Amino acid sequence: MRNGIIVCITLAVIVLAVYWQVGNSKFIIMDDPGYVTENLHVLSGISRSSFVWAFTSVEADNWHPLTWLSHQVDVELYGNDPRGHHYTNVIIHIATTLIIFLLLFRLTGLLWQSAIVAALFALHPLHVESVAWVAERKDTLCAFFWFVTLMLYYEYVKSRKPLLYIITLASFLLGLMSKSMSVTLPVIMLLVDIWPLDRYRLEMKTQGINPFLTRLTSLVKEKIPFLVCSLLVGCITFYAQKKAIKSLDALPLWFRIENAIVSYVRYLFKTFWPTDLVFPYPYPSSILLWQVIGSFVLLTLITVLTILSIRRHPYLLVGWFWFLITLLPVIGIIQVGLQPMADRYTYIPLTGLFIMVVWGGSSVTKNLRRREGILALSSGMVLLISSALSWQQVGHWKDGVSLFRYALEHSTENFVAHNALATTYAKRNELDAAIKEFEESIKIKPRDPVAHINLGLVLLGKNDLNAAINEFETTLKYESETNIGGARQYLQIALDRRKMQELKSK
Repeated sequence: MRNGIIVCITLAVIVLAVYWQVGNSKFIIMDDPGYVTENLHVLSGISRSSFVWAFTSVEADNWHPLTWLSHQVDVELYGNDPRGHHYTNVIIHIATTLIIFLLLFRLTGLLWQSAIVAALFALHPLHVESVAWVAERKDTLCAFFWFVTLMLYYEYVKSRKPLLYIITLASFLLGLMSKSMSVTLPVIMLLVDIWPLDRYRLEMKTQGINPFLTRLTSLVKEKIPFLVCSLLVGCITFYAQKKAIKSLDALPLWFRIENAIVSYVRYLFKTFWPTDLVFPYPYPSSILLWQVIGSFVLLTLITVLTILSIRRHPYLLVGWFWFLITLLPVIGIIQVGLQPMADRYTYIPLTGLFIMVVWGGSSVTKNLRRREGILALSSGMVLLISSALSWQQVGHWKDGVSLFRYALEHSTENFVAHNALATTYAKRNELDAAIKEFEESIKIKPRDPVAHINLGLVLLGKNDLNAAINEFETTLKYESETNIGGARQYLQIALDRRKMQELKSK
């Protein structure tokens, strides 16, 4: 008990030390306006009407009422000051870290393994995006209720009390109301039944032709209410995102599958070698065949090996399928937005890999002399490096200029980052810098109406009317592709202003 308290205090202090600087960060131009700074329902704080709106709205292409309510509470507490909004994310991140430690410690009774997995979750640089970005409150909330649900599920399995089952289901619903990524949790509960709960063996029955199928059927039936809730929220999310989902004409299915296969391996690589972590990642114009084949072979090989090791090392199978399954909703088969992958998508999935590495490392070194010293030294080095990299990564999130400049320095043909940087400059009234970035974006994607209309607005602000008119006319050529509104109105404003200038000059 004493050691557990020491671990919890240590984890909390380290996370605060790494993320403290986020209090100096500003809101960024991507999603933060829609979630907080320009959302009147959020800025009004907690009220009857804003509460109803949170549960009925599908703004931001999502249904996540608990996320909306959390932002409203932050506005009540901090107003529009980004410091408090950022620190709320950090507090939730700390709470989730401690829940992970306590959950694994309760499940396995192993202190240091549980502490290292929780520390990796807390300090891995891939998780910075979820914590340092105010608009990703849905990530931190979702993960918190995800692990609380697993903790309650364990208590239910131990006691079999119906009330605990109901509380577990309620916690799961709160996770779904934070972010729809929780839809895969019922499947993860079935994996946890394998390890560490070992329920397939414990619930063995003497009747039936196939005892395994009998046990599996029993455990699946237990999860039916959870699966039904996942299905309902999945349908709501599909409805909410139908305008944001890319058509097969824009991104062919085969290309999406190729990207998904390669992205899985890229996530793996960045887990163990977290470099060039940018926001946002550019969608590749093409994917080399050898990358697809190599990635598919690697994923298949790891999958086969984890299945073969289920008797001796069941945590490998559970950790690996945790990683595969939880990434599935965001791997890009159903493409929402323009990103091929994102660091924030790893917030829950990486826990599976951490379990594989930590428990696997303990098993591999069990016959070594001075095992404890080796494990302590290697774990300490990994966590020290992770802390340093995360601290550095948090620094890139201090404002939009820093964030998107870093993205452009560490990625190629990133027209989304150029657009975002240009918009940030425009908000700061640095119009020449904004024009340069919009032009760079258009070089990469000439048919992008968003860049053209935004460039036109900046040129209109500089009173460069002929150039602005040209950009608005170009926008109209591609308007049907994206349903961008306002180009005609802006074009008319520019034409009227030019006409007035011509009349005055006469």
